Order: sequence, then C-alpha cells, then structure tokens
Amino acid sequence: MGAKSIVMKTTKVLSWTFVVLVIIGLIVLTKVDRSPIQDQPFYKETLERLDQSTFSTSQGETWIAGWSRVNMTPAEPADLVGYAPRGKYEFVQDSSYVKAIALSNGKSRVAWLNYELLIVHPNLAEQIHKAIKEAKLPLDQVIFTATHTHSGMGGYMPGPMGEIAFGGYDQKIVDLMVNSSISALQNAIANQDTVSINYRKADAGALVANRFVKDGPTDPFVRQLIFTKKSGKKATFLTYSAHATTLSPKFMGLSGDYPFYLAKDLEEGGFEFALYAAGTVGSHSPVRSGNTPEMVKLYAHRLDSTLNLRITNYSAIENNQIRTGYLPISLREPHLRVSDNIRLRPWLFNYLLGDTNAHLDITQIGNTLMIASSGEISGVFYEKWEKLAQSRDLNLIITTFNGGYIGYITPDELYDENFHEVREMNWYGPGNGKYFDDLILKILEK
Repeated sequence: MGAKSIVMKTTKVLSWTFVVLVIIGLIVLTKVDRSPIQDQPFYKETLERLDQSTFSTSQGETWIAGWSRVNMTPAEPADLVGYAPRGKYEFVQDSSYVKAIALSNGKSRVAWLNYELLIVHPNLAEQIHKAIKEAKLPLDQVIFTATHTHSGMGGYMPGPMGEIAFGGYDQKIVDLMVNSSISALQNAIANQDTVSINYRKADAGALVANRFVKDGPTDPFVRQLIFTKKSGKKATFLTYSAHATTLSPKFMGLSGDYPFYLAKDLEEGGFEFALYAAGTVGSHSPVRSGNTPEMVKLYAHRLDSTLNLRITNYSAIENNQIRTGYLPISLREPHLRVSDNIRLRPWLFNYLLGDTNAHLDITQIGNTLMIASSGEISGVFYEKWEKLAQSRDLNLIITTFNGGYIGYITPDELYDENFHEVREMNWYGPGNGKYFDDLILKILEK
C-alpha cells in the first residue's frame, strides 16, 4: 500500500471518527440554560401552588410524644457511601440506627424518621411509606431526615449511578431498613406520654466554616427541640450545619461520624434519646483538629459542651397547635455540567439518577416552623430567613434529606466557580439559590 493510500485511509478513519463523536456529543450533551429563573414556567407554577396550598391544622390540649431507636446494621458488610467509592466496610466502628420521634396533640399525629446514612433515597422513602400504610400506623405526616454521615452504608440506591458511586442496590438491605423503620415508629407510638416541649438554640460558630469563602458567612447555630415526659425522661431533636465529614476519606469502618458521638454524649448526659438531623449543610465544613476516630469524638465533645455554654435562646412551646403541609417543587431541566456551559441532556441524567422527588415538608409545632428540604441547602441563606421568622414570633428549623434529593442549593453567584458543590452537584441550576430563597421566604410570609 502506497503512502498516498495510507494517508487517504487514515484521513477517512479520522473523519468518520470525528463525525461519530460529534453525533454522540449531540445526543448526550446540550447547552446550559442561563435564562432568569423567575421567568421560567416551573418557577411560577410552584409559587402559584404555594399560594393556593392550604395547611392541615389542629388545636389540641396537650403534647404527647414517644421515641425509639432500632439497630439496622447489616449482618454482612455493605459498601461505604460518601466521598469516593471505597468498597465494603472492613469493620463496624459504630452500629447504624434508625430513630423515630412520634408527636401528637391528641388530634394530629406526626413523626420524624432519622437514618445514619448519607441521604434518604426516594426509592427507600417510597418503600417505607408503603410499609407505613400497610401497617396502618396512625400518622398524618412522616418527615425523613439523615445525619449525612460520609461513612455510612450503601446498598439502597437503585440505578446506574447508584451502582457506580453509591454501593448499588441490595433488596435485603432495603428490607432491613424498611422493617427497622416500622419497628421504630411502632415503638415510638407505643411509648408516647404527655410531654412538655422546649426550643433551645446555641451558638457553635467556632466549630463550622464556609468551605468556599475564607471567613465567609455560616449558619453557626445548633437548634433543638427538647421533649420532657412527666417521668423526667427527655429526648432531643437537634440540627447543625457542619457536614458529617470529620472522619478521613480513607477510613474503612462503618461509622455515624460526629453526629453519632454527639448523640452518644447527649444520651450519657441528661437525655434518654437524641436524634441528630443534618441542617443546612451545603457549603459548610466542620472545624476539627484531626480526622481519626479519637479526634471525631473530641469534636463531638466540644459541640456537646457548646450546647450548654453558649445558649442564645431557650423557650417553651406552649400552644398545642400542629400545622402540616407538603409542597411539590417543579424544577428546571437537569443541569449536570461537564463544563461551564455544557451539560448532559436530561434523558441521560434521568437514566443515571432516576426520580429525585423534589418537595418541601412543612410542619409547625406551636410557634416552631420546621421545613424539610430535598435540596442540600447552604446555611448562608439562614440568617435572612431566621430574621423574618423571628419578626413573626417563630422559631425556624430547617433540615435536609427528606426522602428526595436534588443536589446542592448554593448562592447563585458561585455557580461558575470551580467548586464540586456548584459544578457537579448543583443539578438543577442555575438560579436555584434565588428559587429556594424565594420559596422559604414565601412560606414564612404565608
């Protein structure tokens, strides 16, 4: 074969390769939509839905609460989920629990389910809702929360991305989680008794940092509900904004990270039961001295001490009113970016990740408004929201991982910065910062 023939053949192969790559690119990639979010039909649709929504309201004469925990550690090791894929855990540093608090005012019944997991996947939430219905549990609202530990187990996230990065899907593990959840709820309901409820807020700003902006704003507060039975036994529901990433990414044990040890400290103190729910953890890192289990325990001890030493608010919740609501959130097309202005097409995102179940759960307990989000909200928004809440004599508690997951909700001005949270994990941007800011402000106004 002559040199000319070789050149012609090579040119032909390269040309066809280029054409094939272009076709593939057109099939799987498209441009980022940067049109203003407030002009989008989905934005107007959700705000209109919120305007027209009504909240279920009941007025009781007393508070009745119960709590329970059930061990859901698998019999065999599962893959660790958090950071990068690490394979199966090599030992159990901490057993993994599902926790439940059931609350009633004698007329309405709500419950919180909490998991020592990275997130509560929509598929898991759906199966638990089905099991609750089949068990005929007397509940009007169930709110999912997670500690967001990055050293928890996987095995409960279906789909290609679940298989690639989140430990795959094992029905035995899911069944264990579902059965444990039902047991925890049944036990919590069974041991309900008359309680008083107090709200407590403490400044733990020295233990959390903005991981994008040096010395940037944070949500520094631990917020708690404290339930006290006539017997004197106490439980607490608490939130904080620091990511549960105090352990090393190379750590190969199953662990609940610092929330596990914080709850343990509280339960070795004055509480019979402690449930930690991740708060507005987007863009917030823990300020810790090291990433060994010993340093993680030290971080939890320091946080526990702060709860008593730096209290900024302590008040009783006396009005026995419960209000509940559910707000489905319509979203922009998925924007999983591969560069500043190029993203995967929606069909490919949906194939990889499946349903994200975007919604807000809204619960008002007396003068305390609780909002559970499917978006991993950044705490930098919290100060404005809390000021509005306080002007309406409301305490505000925001949690995440509510049985839906739509990625990070961060300030819009960071959208083009080279940060993992705003590039690979801001799945429905740009503009979601303003979107969620507007939604929560309108909920507070409503």
